[in-house]
Amino acid sequence: MSLHEDAALVVKGHQGQDELRRIYLDHLAAHPDGMWKSCGEGHITASALVIDPSRGRVLLTLHRKLRMWLQMGGHCEPGDRSLAQAALREAREESGIEGLALVPGGPVRLDRHHTPCAWHLDVQYAAVAPFDAVESISEESLDLRWYRYGEVADVADESVVRLVAAARERV
Repeated sequence: MSLHEDAALVVKGHQGQDELRRIYLDHLAAHPDGMWKSCGEGHITASALVIDPSRGRVLLTLHRKLRMWLQMGGHCEPGDRSLAQAALREAREESGIEGLALVPGGPVRLDRHHTPCAWHLDVQYAAVAPFDAVESISEESLDLRWYRYGEVADVADESVVRLVAAARERV
């Protein structure tokens, strides 16, 4: 199965967010290249909120280009076999944490937002960090920091706050 086909199945199976789900599916139907950064009309991206439920906190990255506190994530790559794999790869690369595990049940949210390169149709997962997790900053980040659930609204935008709430419902 291609990554494009996987994305269509994942989005079709996502519960709720009916209008966004339709936008994503229409995009994939209209754009055979809709998974890739080269698609100027926008592209599917994959992200994962790194969460430590035992300590009631999440790890956010201060994105180097956007200068915003966000979850880990980004563009799909040709070697990705699934959106889940892409989200987990991005989370590992950007957090430096080995042993992350995606929360079962597929993505927790969809979020469409404009970036300097194009529209991102982000498929958002949650990844649980192991208890002994040690993060390390990647070249894509200016900083990495753990935030308690209640602190996220003080540093991040509403899309991240909604993602934290959705992830907490699943862990």
